[in-house]
Amino acid sequence: MNGADTAWIIVATALVLFMTLPGLALFYGGLVRARNVLSVFMHVYAIAALMSVLWLVAGYSIAFGDGNAIWGGLGKAFLTGIDADTLSGTIPEVLFFAFQMTFAIITPALIVGAYVERIGFGFVLAFSGLWMLLCYAPVAHWIWGGGFLSDGGIFGDTGVRDFAGGIVVHETAGLAAIMISVFLGPRRDQKKPPHSPGFVMIGASMLWVGWFGFNGGSQLAADGGAAMALTATHLSAAAASLTWALWEKIKFGRASLVGIVTGTIAGLASVTPASGFIGPVEALIIGGVAGILCQEAVNLIRNTLKIDDTLDVFAVHGVGGIFGTIMIAVFGAGTWAAQLGSLAIVGVFTIVVTFVLIKLVAVVTHLRVDEETETNGLDITVHGERAYDTVS
Repeated sequence: MNGADTAWIIVATALVLFMTLPGLALFYGGLVRARNVLSVFMHVYAIAALMSVLWLVAGYSIAFGDGNAIWGGLGKAFLTGIDADTLSGTIPEVLFFAFQMTFAIITPALIVGAYVERIGFGFVLAFSGLWMLLCYAPVAHWIWGGGFLSDGGIFGDTGVRDFAGGIVVHETAGLAAIMISVFLGPRRDQKKPPHSPGFVMIGASMLWVGWFGFNGGSQLAADGGAAMALTATHLSAAAASLTWALWEKIKFGRASLVGIVTGTIAGLASVTPASGFIGPVEALIIGGVAGILCQEAVNLIRNTLKIDDTLDVFAVHGVGGIFGTIMIAVFGAGTWAAQLGSLAIVGVFTIVVTFVLIKLVAVVTHLRVDEETETNGLDITVHGERAYDTVS
């Protein structure tokens, strides 16, 4: 065991959990109307708790067990055979379990942004739990757990390069998000603006800070590689914030707070798969392009395709993660076959599993709340609470 590596990954684990609680909750909560903000908090918080338990029960074993190239198996279910002295590389394996658990938490939590203000709470829990076990965990095994997309797999000695989750986290969450959006249909009232842009900025700031653990921690060591990944992460976020705001100014005559912080998230998502393989200049390029590319993706999905992916999960996370994954090949840090092939394989798998789970879970519990509940707001109707004395 290396003490410095262990200390850093403990910190990184806390930072990644901080991204979800409270970062993502505030970011998403500020973007919805006042009558639904507590439902968003509830969705994110409950997902964090449920994924933690399911990661122990089976998720970690499926992703990082010693099964085969497709399935990790259940040999490490409930951390069987693992104690405080068991190592994974230079850190305790139980710490590696905890670090990866925070990724398993935030990935289904990202999907929340697609279905806010109109989805059934029971559906959220059932779908998220099954999706993490049957979609996220297998993909994590294929790429990070020694599966068939990693080195020595179907793409030869040089498998796919996905440093911190452009495919594993962002592509999967983005595709699942837009599929649920299509099945749900649009909200009945889409005209009202975010109720708290301040919440959005605070949440985005927490995500920015937490992302240092997300990407820097994925080095799994306290070394120069972690430092470079952290630096690349920051620069991409900064560049994307600026280009998103500039593009807004050019197109609409003003740059908004919600816009610039959404650009931040686009830059962070886009650099995630590449952050361990690039330097500062490449990070600036990725972020600079992402700020415009993801904004145009928002316009395409929202205004051209008329899909109510409410908080633009696919446009920001899905498109950003895919773009960053491709840029690894552009910069020569990975092969085109592995990068594009893995995107295609994981994309098809995610679409199929998500489709099946939506249909299956909708048989057991309501996918969408009724019209009265949606009109009155999920906070008071579903959870019996209000965030404010007066709501809109």
